[in-house]
Amino acid sequence: MSEEKLKKVCIICSKGSLENVYAALILANGARMEGIEAELFFTFFGLDAITKKKMDKLHTATVGNPSLTMPGGIPFPTLLGILPGIEAMVSYMMKKEMEKLDIPKVSEFLEIIKASGGKIFACKLAMEMFKLKKEDLFDDLDGVLTVGEFYQRAAGAQIIFI
Repeated sequence: MSEEKLKKVCIICSKGSLENVYAALILANGARMEGIEAELFFTFFGLDAITKKKMDKLHTATVGNPSLTMPGGIPFPTLLGILPGIEAMVSYMMKKEMEKLDIPKVSEFLEIIKASGGKIFACKLAMEMFKLKKEDLFDDLDGVLTVGEFYQRAAGAQIIFI
């Protein structure tokens, strides 16, 4: 068995829900803390994580989230997720729990990852689809990439898709 250590991860974030974006950010930050190169590539709805107007207003998915539970571990009935205000309430509760653990807001987390040497990229095609301009995105973005450019950067890296 090889003792070769992981040198680089490229994390693709394609979903804009609170739990998916934080999964990508935590993995990238953890990689940097271990001395592993980390690059984040945001595409499709994952672009919400780096869109200035949305990045700190992400929500937790309540409909179609089978792991969501209410206090006491009671399964959250999916049908409740369609009621007005439920998603906002669940998102608020999630953010409060994260605050207790001193987990930073998305914008702050992105800054931490950048300060540690991580790279942050947006998907060119997804930006075109959603009519986003570079100035709509996180100020310290490393660039906008095509899929081919992403693959070139990911050569030899572990690719993680979220």
